[in-house]
Amino acid sequence: MKTALQQAKLYGIIDLGYVHQDRLRETTAALCGGGIDILQLRAKGFSCADILPMARLIQPLVADAGIPFVINDFAELAAEIGADAVHIGQDDGSLDQVRKIIGPSMLIGRSTHSPAQAQAALAEGFDYIGFGPLFPTPTKVGRPGIGLNDVSSVNQSVGKKIPVFCIGGINLDNLTEIIRAGSNRAVIVSALLKATDIAGAVRQAKVLLDEALRS
Repeated sequence: MKTALQQAKLYGIIDLGYVHQDRLRETTAALCGGGIDILQLRAKGFSCADILPMARLIQPLVADAGIPFVINDFAELAAEIGADAVHIGQDDGSLDQVRKIIGPSMLIGRSTHSPAQAQAALAEGFDYIGFGPLFPTPTKVGRPGIGLNDVSSVNQSVGKKIPVFCIGGINLDNLTEIIRAGSNRAVIVSALLKATDIAGAVRQAKVLLDEALRS
């Protein structure tokens, strides 16, 4: 899955803040059908026991799509189900602490909010980072966007060695701004999950990112 991660441009998140449990399979199938490159399950406020059956429900769909399946926050859960990756925040411990739980081969991503944090994640040995939130986003209430000024420098430094996925308030209307700022990888959450045609929205985003690669 490391190769799939290196090639990934569009990172999707099944966020239980936007997706009802009854629509997990349907939404996952739509994201995968549209061509999402990597998919995370994020369930803030749910316990590990609550998330386990949800993860088991959608994991086969993601596996059939041949893309990495990521568990947010819960390293123990990621290890139990054999996820492809786990994603942790700045306050969720060190890479070594997580590695002891998940073993040597699972991918680990880190949320970063500044160039210094991005550089620190690279030095620590994370496989990829999320960089943001670039814009204010309802998934991080009260946290201001960090803007676009550091996108190019982080991608030129950290992004030359590990994937850097810009995140936070990104949608189909401002994705071009992210690309112009110097990034060709993005995490899009609510704009995909709330779309009338989820698969179509994924395809539109991928066209924009693919065009960025060719320019």
